[in-house]
Amino acid sequence: MDNRAEIREFLASRRARITPEQAGLPAYGGTRRVKGLRREEVSLLAGVSIDYYVRMERGNLAGASDAVLEGLARALQLDDAETAHLFDLARASEPVPARKRKPAPATVPVPASVQLVLDAIGDSPAWIRNARHDMLAANRMARALYAPLLADSRRPANTARFVYLDPASQDFFSNWERAADDIAAMLRSEAGRNPHDKLLIELIGELSTRSEVFRTRWAAHNVRFHRTGLKKLHHPVVGDLDLTFEAMEFPAHPGLTLLVYAAPEGTPTADSLKLLASWAATAEGAGELATQ
Repeated sequence: MDNRAEIREFLASRRARITPEQAGLPAYGGTRRVKGLRREEVSLLAGVSIDYYVRMERGNLAGASDAVLEGLARALQLDDAETAHLFDLARASEPVPARKRKPAPATVPVPASVQLVLDAIGDSPAWIRNARHDMLAANRMARALYAPLLADSRRPANTARFVYLDPASQDFFSNWERAADDIAAMLRSEAGRNPHDKLLIELIGELSTRSEVFRTRWAAHNVRFHRTGLKKLHHPVVGDLDLTFEAMEFPAHPGLTLLVYAAPEGTPTADSLKLLASWAATAEGAGELATQ
């Protein structure tokens, strides 16, 4: 990843989306030459000199203090995910000797204790992913739920590849556009946190080469947290599902995220999950349920 280009494009894209009125600045008559705020307006709002802000927007955040970054985040009205991304980009700007860099492992092994936890969540789909969106472990319900993803023999199965490269994903995700937005934004966040992750760079390169839709979303420089929410899925066996989800990281196992899906008792989705559990038991007994 070209850190300077990442900084330049991120700051310019955030500046372009804010009007003077939204920033609380007086609106002067006449035609503005730039979309959104001018650089001098951002520098005023952030409390830094115009020369310093121009240096930052040209891709140089090295040495920027937390106070400066926080002021910049306020000026650009960044949300929590965008602010975290800004700080990640700033950290990546600091010179680090190559020998001190710790590349992300190809696969973070899932401890047996974590698999026990997954299997103990018997009634709800639960699975483990890494920051590249590889499915590293899953309980039986999750393997049944994500049967369309696991139909591809490539392992580990990867939800980003599924969303952007497999037409079946557009039937599986009822709101495919939102799923595509989320995946691109989460990968962009991870690229800011771990710009030297070779496998992440290869994944982004593959998606960029093979999917124009991904290239468009990647160029938007959006970032997003994905910690809780609603998944609207269409399963080929049990039909439509409206699932709440929670995503939780393991402090003892950095790099692993647990996702658990559920539905309120008495809802059509809760009934469909019971049907999915029955189908999963039968498919597993027949050797027809894919492994992660």
